[in-house]
Amino acid sequence: MSSLTKLLAEHTAADQDDVAHLQGLVAEWQLLADLSFADLLLWAPTHDGDLVCVAQVRPTTGPTVYEDDLVGRREPISGPAPIAVALRERRIFREADPEWDGDLAVRREAVPVSHRDRVIAVTSRDTNLNSARSPSRLEIAYLRAADDLCQMIADGSFPAEGYDDVHDAPRTGDGLIRLDADGAVTFASPNALSAYRRLGRSADIHGERLAPLTRGLAADSLEGTDVADALCAVLTDTRTVQCEVDARGATVLIRALPLRIGDVPTGAIVLVRDVTDVRYRDRQLMSKDATIREINHRVKNNLQTVAGLLRMQARRVQTDEARSALRDSVRRVWAVAQVHETLALAVDERVPADEIVDRLVGMVAEVAGAERRVDLRRVGSFGELAAQLATPLAMVLTELMQNAVEHAFSDGGRGQVIVTAARSPDELRVTVRDDGQGLPPGFSLADTDRLGLRIVRTLVTSDLRGSIELRPVQPHGTEALLVVPLSP
Repeated sequence: MSSLTKLLAEHTAADQDDVAHLQGLVAEWQLLADLSFADLLLWAPTHDGDLVCVAQVRPTTGPTVYEDDLVGRREPISGPAPIAVALRERRIFREADPEWDGDLAVRREAVPVSHRDRVIAVTSRDTNLNSARSPSRLEIAYLRAADDLCQMIADGSFPAEGYDDVHDAPRTGDGLIRLDADGAVTFASPNALSAYRRLGRSADIHGERLAPLTRGLAADSLEGTDVADALCAVLTDTRTVQCEVDARGATVLIRALPLRIGDVPTGAIVLVRDVTDVRYRDRQLMSKDATIREINHRVKNNLQTVAGLLRMQARRVQTDEARSALRDSVRRVWAVAQVHETLALAVDERVPADEIVDRLVGMVAEVAGAERRVDLRRVGSFGELAAQLATPLAMVLTELMQNAVEHAFSDGGRGQVIVTAARSPDELRVTVRDDGQGLPPGFSLADTDRLGLRIVRTLVTSDLRGSIELRPVQPHGTEALLVVPLSP
C-alpha cells in the first residue's frame, strides 16, 4: 500500500504545506473515526480532475462499512455527489439520503479539508446504519465532539500546525471529558471518572472546573500547577497539550484538544488514560537497564584489568613469540572492552558502531606507528548495531586491521589501510583494504594456520552468520570483504 506522501506526490498538486496539514489530520485519524462511529476516507483531487483516496481508517467503536482497503482507488468527481458538493461549496454536506450497498445501509457525509483558505481534500465520513439504535448519552457526547472537530476541519483550524506525535496518546475509549468555554466539565465518560477516582476524586466531576480540580489532586504541587496551567491554556490556544499527573500512587495521562467555532473558543475535549501499570513497568525497565549498564561498565573495567596484567606479563617474558602472543591477546581483550564501554553508556542493547570502530582504528594505528608509518581510517558508516553483532565484529575488524599492518608492510614501510562500510536494510558490507605487498602465493583463508585469521573465520561464520573473502587488488595490495546479514 502506498503512503500518504507518495500518493499525494504522484496524483495531486499538493505542496509541502498541504502535505504537512494532511499528515496532521491523518495523525488524528483514529480519534475522529472513533468519535464518529464511522469509517473515514480522505479524498484528494488529482491532476486530471478525478479523486484519489489517500487515507482510510475504520472505527474501533462501531462496525465498519468497508472490509476492503480503498487507499489508492480513483473515482470520478460527479456533480451531485457529497464529495463534489463539499469541494465546490466549501461546506459540510450531510443532506444525502442513506445509500444501500447490497443489504448494508450507509450514511455518507463529506467534510471539506481547508488549509490557507483553500479546500485541499475532502473527508468522507461513512456510517454503517445496520446497527443503528437510540444513542446513549456517551454516544451523543462522542458524536457532538466529532461534529465540532469536523467543523474545525472545514474551517481550517484543525489540526493545528505543528501537530504532536499521538502514538502514545490516550484513545477515545480510555476516557473522554468535555469542557465548556470556562473549563467546566459538561460530560465525563465512565472510564474518565474511573481515572479520576484513581487520583482520589470519589465524587462526580460534572460541573467542576477541571484545571483547579486536577491541581488539587496532584501529589506534587508544582506538577499540579503545570497541569492546571496547560488545561487553562488549551481553552484559549489552538494547540493540543499533553501531560501527566500523579496522585495516590496512580498516574493519569491527559491530552486536551481545543474546540473553536471560527476564532471563538468553545471548550475542549480532554482524553484521559490510567497509565499507572505502564509507568510502573517503565520504571522497572529503567532499573533493569541501569543494572545492565552498570554490569557492562564493570565488565569493561575487569577486561581492562586483564589487558593490563597481560601487558605486564608480555614485558617480562623472554621470547619474542610469547611476547607477540600476549600482545595479541591484549589487543583482543581491549577490543571486547570497547564494546562494553559503549554499552555502559547506551540506553538499550544497540551501540553506535562508528565510535567503536574509530577507537579500534586509533588503537591499531598507535601500535603500528612504532615500526611502520601506516595511515588507517574509516570510510562510510556502520550505523547502530545490536550488542551481539558489535562484539564479534569489533574482534574481526581488529584482527583484519592488525593483520594488514603486520603482513602488508615491511618494517619502516609506508602505506594505508582503509576500512569501508556500506549498509543496507538487509546487510552490512565491510572491506578492509591495504596497498601493501599482497597475499603470498597459494594463500587460502580456509587453510591458513595464522591464529588471528582462524579467529576471524570462526567469528564470521558462527557469531555473525556472514561470509568473508580475502582477495588481491590491483596494482598491489589485499582486500578483505566481510558481509554480515542484519535481518533475522
